[in-house]
Amino acid sequence: MASAKYIFVTGGVTSSLGKGIIAASLANLLQARGYRVTIQKFDPYLNVDPGTLNPYEHGECYVTDDGAETDLDLGHYERFLNTPTSQANNVTTGRIYYNVITKERRGDYLGKTVQVIPHITDEIKRNFFKLGETGDYDIVITEIGGCVGDIESLPFIEAVRQARWDVGESNCMVIHLTLIPYLSAAKELKTKPTQHSVKQLLEAGIQPDILVCRSEKSLPNDIRKKLALFCNVQLNSVIEALDADTIYDVPMLMRKEKLDERVLAKFRLPHKEQPQIDEWRRFLSKVKNPTNEVNIGLVGKYVELPDAYKSIAEAFIHAGAHLECRVNVHWISSETITSKTVNRTLKDMDGVLVAPGFGERGFEGKIEAIRYVRENDIPFFGICLGMQCAVVEFARNVLGLEGATSSEMDKETAHPVIDLMEEQKNIQDYGGTMRLGAYDCKLKKNSRSYSAYGDTEIKERHRHRYEFNNKYLKDYEAAGMKAAGTNPDSGLVEIMEIPKHPYFVGVQFHPELKSTVMTPHPLFISFIDAVVKSKKNKLN
Repeated sequence: MASAKYIFVTGGVTSSLGKGIIAASLANLLQARGYRVTIQKFDPYLNVDPGTLNPYEHGECYVTDDGAETDLDLGHYERFLNTPTSQANNVTTGRIYYNVITKERRGDYLGKTVQVIPHITDEIKRNFFKLGETGDYDIVITEIGGCVGDIESLPFIEAVRQARWDVGESNCMVIHLTLIPYLSAAKELKTKPTQHSVKQLLEAGIQPDILVCRSEKSLPNDIRKKLALFCNVQLNSVIEALDADTIYDVPMLMRKEKLDERVLAKFRLPHKEQPQIDEWRRFLSKVKNPTNEVNIGLVGKYVELPDAYKSIAEAFIHAGAHLECRVNVHWISSETITSKTVNRTLKDMDGVLVAPGFGERGFEGKIEAIRYVRENDIPFFGICLGMQCAVVEFARNVLGLEGATSSEMDKETAHPVIDLMEEQKNIQDYGGTMRLGAYDCKLKKNSRSYSAYGDTEIKERHRHRYEFNNKYLKDYEAAGMKAAGTNPDSGLVEIMEIPKHPYFVGVQFHPELKSTVMTPHPLFISFIDAVVKSKKNKLN
């Protein structure tokens, strides 16, 4: 266990302070110094994974290469580290209890009474240490979801206390992220909420090593001294985390505050070299100094909560920076789009992305949006259900197949151009049963997708049950919509394109999940590039 160093990131005062971004930023800086780093998220809810959670409840469900449905913070980890995560990087209370109860049913505990301590905490610790024991990492950062003091977080906090004892003080540390509110009426920063939060940690037997203090105002030295004194941490371990223009500024802010140096000093690890962050700086410069600007309409059903499409929004930033273009995303509810409103809604958009989702709410609005962009030569990009909507729209308005739709929306349709996969037809459970994870796709050389990837063989992540119905493929291709990519094993269609359109690409997979700061996704680059060119052509 002690072959790796373990960092636990806890949160206090309030949720949504950005533990994931702080953890990812620290990992980014340590990686830039030459250390092998990974991050994992432990969530205190009882769902086995976020796969069955409504996006309004929890934001997007992020999918890894190995098919795990995980918390959206794993997306941040991958985007900041440019390294894939896996099932082992996200564990919930539900999974912990599921594992323990499975062992109990199997008789593994030899008739003992199964209790929170030691059985639940031992299972939590086993998962804490799993990645560190592989020998692949020097440092494992574990983010504990929720707030200190939450009832559901108590077993995790107790497991952190025990983990410290198991691996020794020199191999384990706790970073506590907290809030220093500013009272504008009193014109004062207040430290009391942080003091109470640290007190709760101390009552649980944990002394934080570093305080990271979120604040909208800079922390003067007297406030830092007060926090150090009352929270029993060293003065230079009180780290200021001011609100940033973009999450990609946070590694630079943490570097300025020397968070990485404090961690290395605590672990007595050599400062191998100054962090190699020039490429990150160049990326930030391009984000903040674009030479072009485009407006993209993101048409979806969960637009009231942008976190439901977090990876798409970030993929636009990555591709935009690559092309030195500011991408202004306009969040458009598909429920508001009809044949009467579509022109007013989309006429000022330079391009349109129709987002993934499930269920029939907003489905017809997506189809109306696609009809509009197809007929008006506006660049279009469809992802998962967005691709399926494009197929349905083409069937109705080009092929003349009246009532054509997905069998997800109408099981009795005469033309199920999108249909349930054969292996899905007898499945009863919803959790973890979709087509999940990375699958191969073979591209046709004369396609836009091939031009984007520069390769005929790719691998992309999936999360869906329904597929293009190959019975209709010849009709589509004869009418001008081509299958540009297929799965080499099953023959399932993965990409549909209209070659004669300025840009019309629909993909069954989720390309946004593989876009990172250092490697923007080629399809997002090609889409934004087409949007920029289309806009220039219209202006000319």
